[in-house]
Amino acid sequence: MYQALYRKYRPRTFDDVCGQEVITTTLRHEIAHGRASHAYLFTGLRGCGKTTCSKIIAKAVNCLHPQDGNPCCECDICRGIDSDAVTDVMEIDAASNSGVDYMRELREQAFYRPVQCNKRVYIIDEAHMLSPEAFNALLKIMEEPPEHVLFILATTEVHKVPATIISRCQRFDFKRIEADSIADRLEHIAQLEGFTLEREAGLMIARLAEGGMRDAISLLDQCWSSAQHIDLSVVAACAGMPENGALFSLSQALAERDCAAALLQVGTLCAGSVDVQRLCEQMTEHFRNLMLARCAQKPEQLLVCLPQEVDMYRDAAASFTPRRLLDILDAIQDALAHMGRTPNKRMELEMALVRICEAAPAPDESARAPESGALEERVARLEALLRGQEAVSAAAPPEPSAPPVVVQAPTEDMRKAARPFEQWAQVLEQLQAKNKALHGALAGSRAYTAGDLLLIHSENELFLKLIRENDYAKQNIHECIMDVVGRRYRLGPYKENLYRVDRDPLDELRRKAETSGVPVRVIGAAEQETEN
Repeated sequence: MYQALYRKYRPRTFDDVCGQEVITTTLRHEIAHGRASHAYLFTGLRGCGKTTCSKIIAKAVNCLHPQDGNPCCECDICRGIDSDAVTDVMEIDAASNSGVDYMRELREQAFYRPVQCNKRVYIIDEAHMLSPEAFNALLKIMEEPPEHVLFILATTEVHKVPATIISRCQRFDFKRIEADSIADRLEHIAQLEGFTLEREAGLMIARLAEGGMRDAISLLDQCWSSAQHIDLSVVAACAGMPENGALFSLSQALAERDCAAALLQVGTLCAGSVDVQRLCEQMTEHFRNLMLARCAQKPEQLLVCLPQEVDMYRDAAASFTPRRLLDILDAIQDALAHMGRTPNKRMELEMALVRICEAAPAPDESARAPESGALEERVARLEALLRGQEAVSAAAPPEPSAPPVVVQAPTEDMRKAARPFEQWAQVLEQLQAKNKALHGALAGSRAYTAGDLLLIHSENELFLKLIRENDYAKQNIHECIMDVVGRRYRLGPYKENLYRVDRDPLDELRRKAETSGVPVRVIGAAEQETEN
């Protein structure tokens, strides 16, 4: 029966483990000198050696003929653990055995002496999946374990493991394995199995595996099923890497803000039976590569692409600013998140593309920066214009290719009119009962109206953060305004450079009179007729 390569070439000793030399050296020395801990916590990404090292520890502490901390892999105990025939070594999947009853049963069994081995070893994989009650049951025996018991917890999400458990374990963080180390291991396997693997193809497999040895060997196994000689084209075909020509055409359309071309390209891909959700994922990877090519000094070390495509990514990335690439990635990821909640996935992607093309250009989005001298000239003219002075330049006039910049200084008449919102104090009273924290952030604030827009003037930076990011805070303000005035306003911060406050002339006259010490009484029309 055929055995998968990742199982066949699973490391059997600490020396066989690739890319985790610091961890394996420490563990081997501890075991060689009889200082093995009673509990270990292994954390890291999938396929980087956590469970493999757990099995090696189980063999090393029980081996009949240990060799400087390594198991011999030849004695009955080592062979029994490799074949899962030794009952004293238990590998537990916490994802399917997460309940407290299972942990209580384990705790009771742990007090019995091992049958064949020196130590009873419990390997708990995906330990973060245990329930809080199960962790509490496990904690009791980990606090004061019997001398013959050793716990090894492996997890990909260590932040979900309680601090009380972590503090009782010796923790090791497994890192991503370097691409060169993975490629070396893959070439060694290919040589033993009798097929050939080009170095560039091995490095490509390593990058696709993102630092996981098991994923890399699995992909190598798949490539071997396709060809005896594995090159870049075989890897690209087996990994399902798309034809990047279509993605580059799509990104070029977005760079030119050509909405019609972008939608047409998506339509062509969908007509070719491309899954829209998968296309969206490929676009995310493609624009990530563009971002790295635009921002990284050595993008070839980070890009997941064929070596000959690095220059293509550099050239394509030059058409974008880093800010625009981030905005595009945000839009695509939002569309990908919404696809799980709508039957029309293609429409979500098309809407995202339209938003990307129709978005207003950012201030820093320009093809080429002006020359240094021209830039200084233009800045000087701008400063002069903003001071209301005529721009006078002592430098040489700008080149004909750089058109003069005309900026109109803001004036009072250019600002939009706003009126004080007289019921704001009542709104704040309502808000105090509904959301005390928000009421505190709005202490001393004022409000103005401009059409259906309610502008809030507050010096508190916490309020500005809440109004931009916290939907619950905005909902509370909307509800309080509705309770007081019975209508809904759009909310926004008041900015003096955009709005001017138009006050009632009578209010201004009354304010001046009161300031001068003149008593003032305002009467209505009916009251005036009575006095006459």
